[in-house]
Amino acid sequence: MGKNKVYRGYKSWSFLEEGKDYRKFRLAKEIGRVPSKAIPLSKAEEERFESFLENNIVVSVHDHSLVYPEDPGEFMEYARTGRPFIGYEGLSASGLDAVFENMMDGETYTYSPDSWSWENQVFQIGMIQSDVDHQDMVFIGRRVEDIERAHNEGKIAMILSLESAPSIGDDIAKIDALYGLGVRVMGVVYGNNNEFGSGLTSKKDNGLTDLGYGLIERCNKLGILIDVSHAGDRTGMEAVEASKYPVVVTHAGARALWPTRRMKPDELIHAIAEKGGFFGIEAAPHSTLTKNHPVHSIESVMEHFQYVEKLVGIDHVAFGPDTLFGDHVAYHKIFGGASALKALYDLAPNFKSVEYVDGLENPSEFSNIIRWMIKNGYSDEEISKAVGGNVIRVLKSTWI
Repeated sequence: MGKNKVYRGYKSWSFLEEGKDYRKFRLAKEIGRVPSKAIPLSKAEEERFESFLENNIVVSVHDHSLVYPEDPGEFMEYARTGRPFIGYEGLSASGLDAVFENMMDGETYTYSPDSWSWENQVFQIGMIQSDVDHQDMVFIGRRVEDIERAHNEGKIAMILSLESAPSIGDDIAKIDALYGLGVRVMGVVYGNNNEFGSGLTSKKDNGLTDLGYGLIERCNKLGILIDVSHAGDRTGMEAVEASKYPVVVTHAGARALWPTRRMKPDELIHAIAEKGGFFGIEAAPHSTLTKNHPVHSIESVMEHFQYVEKLVGIDHVAFGPDTLFGDHVAYHKIFGGASALKALYDLAPNFKSVEYVDGLENPSEFSNIIRWMIKNGYSDEEISKAVGGNVIRVLKSTWI
């Protein structure tokens, strides 16, 4: 169905009473918040683009389809409510048939200051499903057939994903419960170390713990795809080696192009490809920069794509832009502080901060990736693999 999604104008929580049942926030625009460009195409290329969307499955392997307040000063209060607003209008224009939805993840503070507490994570999963179930364009996807059905019926399959395993101690059976609640993709660890392994912000990466090996085994048995985007290098490698099935990075870039911990080394990219997985390219502000493109835009994102493609082949790349609806740069400053920007300045004298990533500002712009690939000479077969086919292949070998 391509871009012709059947969107009927539903807005999150409109079945409840505003001001009584939930707090009202003035939300950011889902489309056209900033003058982010669309890759220009000729008439023939435009027709090819429309035909491609009509005939190929398109999947984002990492995004946050939430709409944040227009005023960044309200971000923290918004997060504490635990009641996310989903950008259905923006999603309807994205060209996506499926999105790996990562919700609020590390900014979920409803019940505890530990955003990864079991209570916080289960609550956000329930709230997302509560809203989704009151409209008919997006539905929770649990199997590969759901993604195929979404494409055929003009809908979008939302794949519930967690960037880290929650704080569950040694109660591994809670992973079974997460599967039952619809979670199909899960990271081992976020930034800081947890009971399963070391995160990429740790000064010393001690690798997977004994519980971490148990987590990998349980995810394999359940059919949960394992993501090592936020794992330290050693932890990520050990997770790939320990898993019976493909392991993935849903959102990162190549450290060879931009030497930060958030980017991944060639060794890990090779290991993921050799295990049959995919490497998702991200576009969160000030992440996938390059020395050639130090002003973050779709051009720097696609330079990371081309590097990984040449390194391990078109069969092992995907896209996880890691975008949201609202001021993403302000979001990073509020939840992460200014230290990350300082680190980027230290790396490259010509680095310049941006207000948004031109060409990939929010989830509605995912199809700009397809436009870029058409413009830059990729065949339909190559594009199809990178924006969906590789994902479907991996899910068929990891999900049950």
